[in-house]
Amino acid sequence: MNHRTATHQASQPDVQHTHITPWRETLRQLLRSAQPHSRAFARSLWMILTAAILHGLALACIIPLFQALLDGHTPNWHTALLWLVLILLLTLTVQTLRWQAQDFDYDGMQADAIHNLRTRLGEQLRRMPLLKLQSRRTGELSAVLLGNVDENLNYTLTICGGLINGVVTPLVSALATLLWDWKLGLAMLLVFPAIIPLHRWRRPQQQKVVRELNDAHTRCHGDIIEYTQGLAVLRASRATGSHAGQLQDTVEWLERLQVDSQRQGIKANVVISSVTEAGMLLIMAAGVTWVTQGQLDLTTLAAVTIMLVRFAEPLALVFIMTGIIEHIETALIQIDELLAIEPLPQQTPAQVPQQFDIRFDDVTFAYEARPVLSGFSATLPARSMTALVGPSGGGKTTVTRLLMRHADPQHGTVTIGGVDVRAIEPERLNRLVSVVFQDVYLFDDTVLANIRMARPEATDAEVHAAARAAHCLEFIERLPQGWNTRIGETGGRLSGGERQRLSIARALLKDAPIVVLDEPTATLDTESERAVQRAIETLVKNRTVIVIAHRLSTIAGAGQIIVVDQGKALETGTHEALLAGNGRYAALWAAQQRAKQWRAGSA
Repeated sequence: MNHRTATHQASQPDVQHTHITPWRETLRQLLRSAQPHSRAFARSLWMILTAAILHGLALACIIPLFQALLDGHTPNWHTALLWLVLILLLTLTVQTLRWQAQDFDYDGMQADAIHNLRTRLGEQLRRMPLLKLQSRRTGELSAVLLGNVDENLNYTLTICGGLINGVVTPLVSALATLLWDWKLGLAMLLVFPAIIPLHRWRRPQQQKVVRELNDAHTRCHGDIIEYTQGLAVLRASRATGSHAGQLQDTVEWLERLQVDSQRQGIKANVVISSVTEAGMLLIMAAGVTWVTQGQLDLTTLAAVTIMLVRFAEPLALVFIMTGIIEHIETALIQIDELLAIEPLPQQTPAQVPQQFDIRFDDVTFAYEARPVLSGFSATLPARSMTALVGPSGGGKTTVTRLLMRHADPQHGTVTIGGVDVRAIEPERLNRLVSVVFQDVYLFDDTVLANIRMARPEATDAEVHAAARAAHCLEFIERLPQGWNTRIGETGGRLSGGERQRLSIARALLKDAPIVVLDEPTATLDTESERAVQRAIETLVKNRTVIVIAHRLSTIAGAGQIIVVDQGKALETGTHEALLAGNGRYAALWAAQQRAKQWRAGSA
């Protein structure tokens, strides 16, 4: 076993002692997931249950029908006709109930419930803290939003119907048989309920395997998407084979789990099928013995034989259905876990800042027990530019994330215009801050749509004005369909500078009073940097601006520079004042100047 495989297996959750969810709780989960059609779903289940009871009674009526036709020398046609009519009426009612129960599927309620559940999950993604969201892989979230939702309800009614029919119909028939022959009825009751202890014996291992398989599928989904998205980089670095090791290990791990589950399933199914078949044979053997001893008439045994043959298939399907139910339950658990993540608490009453100065007061923040900020305090004046500089991992990006409320600090406050960001409604806070990231994310949509997403109600003229101010028109006009050109996944059909300028146009259209610039020119060539810099100059006018920078020469003119290191604001001042202080900033500046001289000398 290689190292990666061992690491993968070691990282899997221990589900050996996983809590077994009661069927009642599984039913509640199903009903919750069927909103807003929970009542209709419950009504369909009741119809299926009622149909299964009536079906059991109809099968039991074969006994008096046979007795009327075959007992004695002359058939009792009148009695036989009454029982036949009753069987037909029960059968017709059974089929009608089953057909009406399928209205949940046929009338579109199932599709609407799936859409509603997926919408609720989408809304939850918008509510949940972004740092929690960012800790989850895209592919794994996709597996929950797509695979688990579809697995949850697509065939649930059919599966529940098969399970109810396989258990309830034989049980009712056995109970009804007691009315005509208590010994044969009791024998049936002793055999058919054997599926309950058999299921209880099998379920813990079955649930463990299903949850391991679900986890493997989810991880495999995540690895495939990650590998596909990074394929261009992997090819360029000639690492497609080596980096595929993790994906290969995941696929092999999934294969092993599938093989093991099949082997375990075969063993369990052989045991269960053998017990069920043996039980039916014992009933037949007991019946034949009682017939030969004169304790049972042959017509009753013949009728019960037909019933037993009719029960064989539903009973065989019961255990297949329970396995599928375990898959559904695992999907429900993952969906519930995602829905259970609480949004950040909102202070009341909600407040609206009238000024846009920003203050961090003794802020401490740790993510998953890893300290990031410790006693960070700073004041960022309104309508001015503040640059955050310092080594990677010092806490600069976390400062901006706390401002945008991706998470809340464990201690201290972040305020805008004197208003705690926790008292600002999320939608309003989003309107107050525009962000231009170093890594721009654009959607596989048109140029027009990608800019307009900042303010969906904006007119075409307003979108065009924002693009003009961001110096986008020159490259938009060269595109094949101009404004209506689709720019590919993550904007892949545009250059880095073009993507960055579209991002700035989006921020200009949003027209937020606070702007965060996260190294927007760090990865651009000289020409693209000049174009982006001109766009940024337009964007930052009369706004409160926060710039995260590593190249100190780009922020030398900032009104205020804060050196962030080890989670603290070590130094604050202008470029000249910090150089004169001969502290941490001066050391960083000197190091960068030496690096420039070295590069110039090398050239």
